[in-house]
Amino acid sequence: MTTDTIFNITKTSSSRIENVDLDKPGFGREFADHMLEMEYRDGKWQQPEIKPYGPIEITPALNTLHYAQSVFEGTKAYYVDGESVNLFRPEKNYERMVRSCERMCIPTIDRDIFLEGIKELIRLDHQWVPEKEGNTLYIRPFACAFDPVISARVSDTYRFFIIMSPVGSYYDRPVKLTTTQQYVRAVKGGVGAAKTAGNYAASLYPAQQAKKDGFDQVLWLDAEEHKYVEEVGTMNIFFVIDGTLVTPNLRGTILPGVTRDSVVQLAKHWDMPVEERRISIDEVMEAGKKDTLDEVFGAGTAAVVAPVAEVHHNGQSVTFDIDGRGPVGQKFYDAITDIQRGQAEDPFGWVTSVEVE
Repeated sequence: MTTDTIFNITKTSSSRIENVDLDKPGFGREFADHMLEMEYRDGKWQQPEIKPYGPIEITPALNTLHYAQSVFEGTKAYYVDGESVNLFRPEKNYERMVRSCERMCIPTIDRDIFLEGIKELIRLDHQWVPEKEGNTLYIRPFACAFDPVISARVSDTYRFFIIMSPVGSYYDRPVKLTTTQQYVRAVKGGVGAAKTAGNYAASLYPAQQAKKDGFDQVLWLDAEEHKYVEEVGTMNIFFVIDGTLVTPNLRGTILPGVTRDSVVQLAKHWDMPVEERRISIDEVMEAGKKDTLDEVFGAGTAAVVAPVAEVHHNGQSVTFDIDGRGPVGQKFYDAITDIQRGQAEDPFGWVTSVEVE
């Protein structure tokens, strides 16, 4: 099956790329010339359409606006040269989106539509992939309920979209994290492992309060005991304790990050001691006091590998005098970004290369 038979394609008559500085694109503010849209009705997904990026018409009664039946993904495209662009593990994003759709009662999208849709958009808009190191083209697939009905029920109609945005670094300096005893991100049996809009909406107020107190993000603790570390609002978390890489294990309340999985696989490939387990905030703070907490960093698609300068809990802080990543975080960052840009061997087969004209 060719892409011509999968997609109806309408090309833009005039590109907007001349109005965008790809060296300083910001994050999520500018969007490439084309997008994908597909409608679900009469019990099935219809033929997807690739068309010029632009507004969509909705009703004020749109189901999603009232009941948040929506899911999304985030992956990136990386400049290699004038003939090819790399994607990094997009099949993992597809698999996670399937799980998110199932949890939120959204009909799952066909694998070819998801993956080939991204590739076709890259072929059309490859000039939007920044060449500057550290900048990338962010890809945002998402699906949402589309019934024009105010009713707390599963929708009968849906839309699936893919849009793309040139982006720079998500964090331009080491981040400061603080815990909260008052708020939680997710509970067992909830939707913490799904990439759904409501998770992020619920985290905004605590994150805003953290920023007022001088921190960048919340380091979330478990909902039952407010004792065990789970993740950060924008990324998974890693601790280097006495030479061992430690990250919270997946228990249904943590988003299974693609970058998180990549870091764990690389650590095992390098024979680095790595533990996926429950880790209490008290253990983290105690390791900081004993000087056995060598390094802390976050990992996520947007942030890649982000150094942590401070972990604050109950009035006490563990700090790191750093301007950038520590040696362990830097090693992972270099390895992942070199693979993404085709500058290093890819022993795991993580990269999908898209040929462009």
